[in-house]
Amino acid sequence: MKPGTCPLFILIPLLQLVIPGSPECSLDTIVENKIKGILNGLEYNPSATTKQLVCTSITNSGKLSSCPAGMSVTGCACGYACGSWDVRQEKTCHCQCSVVDWTTARCCRLA
Repeated sequence: MKPGTCPLFILIPLLQLVIPGSPECSLDTIVENKIKGILNGLEYNPSATTKQLVCTSITNSGKLSSCPAGMSVTGCACGYACGSWDVRQEKTCHCQCSVVDWTTARCCRLA
């Protein structure tokens, strides 16, 4: 070994002591701790994942069909191949054709 390389082996550990900070305070560690903190702060609500969509169809004669209380219209169907309808007040299907013999409201709720 050359006499000039020996001081380098002593100098390297001394430089590590002089450099401020520690491995626990590296940028990667700080970012990782921030991400973990944010993820731990998020609420997990298991009841939200167990809810189901419950649907039923309500058919009436005429141009109107309404959903029961607590349910909302998700779709409508009209007799005599009428494809023109609208939803009134989120509860009632209204078929817009002049001649309609029945109207069906598809009603759903989260349970």
